[in-house]
Amino acid sequence: MPSLDVCLSPELLHLYELKGKVVVVVDILRATSSMVTAFAHGIERIVPVSSLDDCLNQKQEGFLTAAERDGRKAEGFDLGNSPFSYMEPHIKGKTLIMTTTNGTHAIRLSMAADKVIAGAFLNLGSVARYLQEEQKDALVVCAGWKGNFNLEDTLFAGGVADRLAETFTPANDATLAARHLYRLAQQDKIAFLSESSHVKRLKNLDIIKDIEYCLQEDLYVVVPVLADDSLVVLEKEIVN
Repeated sequence: MPSLDVCLSPELLHLYELKGKVVVVVDILRATSSMVTAFAHGIERIVPVSSLDDCLNQKQEGFLTAAERDGRKAEGFDLGNSPFSYMEPHIKGKTLIMTTTNGTHAIRLSMAADKVIAGAFLNLGSVARYLQEEQKDALVVCAGWKGNFNLEDTLFAGGVADRLAETFTPANDATLAARHLYRLAQQDKIAFLSESSHVKRLKNLDIIKDIEYCLQEDLYVVVPVLADDSLVVLEKEIVN
């Protein structure tokens, strides 16, 4: 039986062996939620990069660019980090170069894994099915906030653990803790997260609708998978 592990921060990734594993990178608020939304609405390819300069250089090549720092859209880029920006018809068929405070950095750090996919509550069921089909040891990498633990990404890891409870073995206590937190929160994640640091941060930016959207489960059947240096989608269907 394959195992499911949880890395609570990218700063802890050096403690994990990535070779032979499927890594699920999650940044609920909001990078991977925006990625899933973009693929569901027709984006062709997303290239995650770590720095603003890397992203800006690609803009000069004619690509769409998205950049976020500290919850705000970075100046001089086409898009920010709100999932609602990725529902527009003009993104269809395009390549997007994206950098965010936490999520794209976590993806880059995970590239030694056999496979890397992007997860969110929006595609939780698709992520669980993908891991079932792969039947490899899996690791959920929580993007956190600037290296620190955050609650919403850990809840997602717990949601994956809950969906796979009958077929995957918890690798350590982080998996068990994440699942317990998810089961406490799942009936009202908005209330459960109301005092969390990143929710407060986004509320201060008046981005409440983004929070509510990103906490919905199974809105899309989308599995963004890293192929070379780009995320591409394996399957796509709007569920609701």
